[in-house]
Amino acid sequence: MKKLPSIKAISDSEIQAMIDSDPDAPEATDEQLARARPFVEVFPALAAKMKAGGVTHRPIGRPLSANKKVAVSLRLDPDVLEKFKSAGPGWQARINEALRKA
Repeated sequence: MKKLPSIKAISDSEIQAMIDSDPDAPEATDEQLARARPFVEVFPALAAKMKAGGVTHRPIGRPLSANKKVAVSLRLDPDVLEKFKSAGPGWQARINEALRKA
């Protein structure tokens, strides 16, 4: 795949020419836009099924956990924190486990 130049180095007319030349994403015409209808109108059964299944929107953030954590501010000695972090990702979980055993 060829590398494209920085967007800052390209004029608006060059950008428009690149858009116009893309066969996979042609610009919608005014006629096409005038005929456009909402998904719910075009596929009512599928839209109802999606809504009933809870897929009308993507949830934001991490999935809810049965074992919710509580955010706290904790001061640790630098060497203690470095020891946990040096083992890689999951250092907070390892601190949690160590505190649970204490």
